[in-house]
Amino acid sequence: MKTQPGEFSVYQYFADDAGHERVASFIDAQSAVQLAAQLASSVGGRIGTTQRIIITDGFDFIAFEWLYGQGVVYPVRVPEQSRKC
Repeated sequence: MKTQPGEFSVYQYFADDAGHERVASFIDAQSAVQLAAQLASSVGGRIGTTQRIIITDGFDFIAFEWLYGQGVVYPVRVPEQSRKC
């Protein structure tokens, strides 16, 4: 299973169970990451009205997740020293 270019969607979730919105759909991976970064650094991302941002692929699997107060939580970053063989 491989997704095609342009099959990514970006969603943002709001504080206090105010719901979520699809910000973009059917965009390429680079545009999705750029949009997620813009949302995280926006006023809502900085003050916490935006609590979660995800990018999903064409199969609706989560490819990226950002949480307010934690930053990027998925994919998990592996420390540099752990990568050395």
